[in-house]
Amino acid sequence: MKLLVAVPEPLRSQILSPEANAQLLGMGEVLWNEDGRNWSSNELASRLPGIEGLLTGWGIATINTAVLESADKLRIIGHSAGSVKGFITPAVFDRGILVTHAASRIADSVAEFALTMALIGLKRPELYNKQMHDGVRWEQNPSVPLHEIAGMRVGILGCGYVGQRAVRLFKAVGADVWVYDPYLPQARAAALGVTQADLDIILHTSQVISVHLPSTNETGQLLSAERLALIQDGTIFINTARSWVLDESALIAELATGRFWAAIDVFEQEPLPVDHPLRRMANVVLTPHVAGRTVESYRNLLATVVQEIARYQAGQPLLYQVTKEMLTTMA
Repeated sequence: MKLLVAVPEPLRSQILSPEANAQLLGMGEVLWNEDGRNWSSNELASRLPGIEGLLTGWGIATINTAVLESADKLRIIGHSAGSVKGFITPAVFDRGILVTHAASRIADSVAEFALTMALIGLKRPELYNKQMHDGVRWEQNPSVPLHEIAGMRVGILGCGYVGQRAVRLFKAVGADVWVYDPYLPQARAAALGVTQADLDIILHTSQVISVHLPSTNETGQLLSAERLALIQDGTIFINTARSWVLDESALIAELATGRFWAAIDVFEQEPLPVDHPLRRMANVVLTPHVAGRTVESYRNLLATVVQEIARYQAGQPLLYQVTKEMLTTMA
């Protein structure tokens, strides 16, 4: 195969392990983006003649009809990141080009992060850590109840790659996991060992809520002010998905009351403004969109795609293929 790696440095070195690099070089002739930046559509198009496999990353140019005019041999695109919505157009599928991605690899890190935040919310180490570092007298504050997660109802909103991994982690620590995902087949829910339920029921009855909804036309502000008001006092609310899926102003209003605790990794405006009200709330843990950014996940992003292309080369089905029909419901 003749392969083109469109991911520039320095990102490429962060997401291409030595093992994946060796495997890639063994597949055929490999061409690299050595320009230190992402190519424009015209630049990408000029490099596609004769290319059978294209490996992409964040910031890749939109692959539309004009770009594809020069892609005379392109058969597979492997995206070494999550969503392909920003650059894959219907023209790609119309030409029979296969598309795969590394969202499944990022999912492991995001799911771990969600579980970590849930446990922090239940144990509140950040409060006691600040107290100890500030030199406050030794105090075990009974007004800050600490909880075990075993036996608690955990509501998972969205059960795609990340949601399903989160299910397994929460079940591993003994939680009673309920799921809202209208696209999750009943057979798959049964295999995961979860209870499927209406969104409002999960919001009102869960002690921990972890949001993994994709950004689609259906999910825009799905968690409205009315729905966020359903969350019971003392709940742990975690969002590692996108701010698109909720009414951020309504969430801020709810959190301002102190009714429940939240861990938020994604925001309407990123970077989060210095004067943002969430920065002043003691019942909120904030992180700068890092849930999926672990050394292990980054190092293996291109490896996931390389393995997919190896399956294509061997005539085997892809594990993480994206179809045209999937675009409307996936992240």
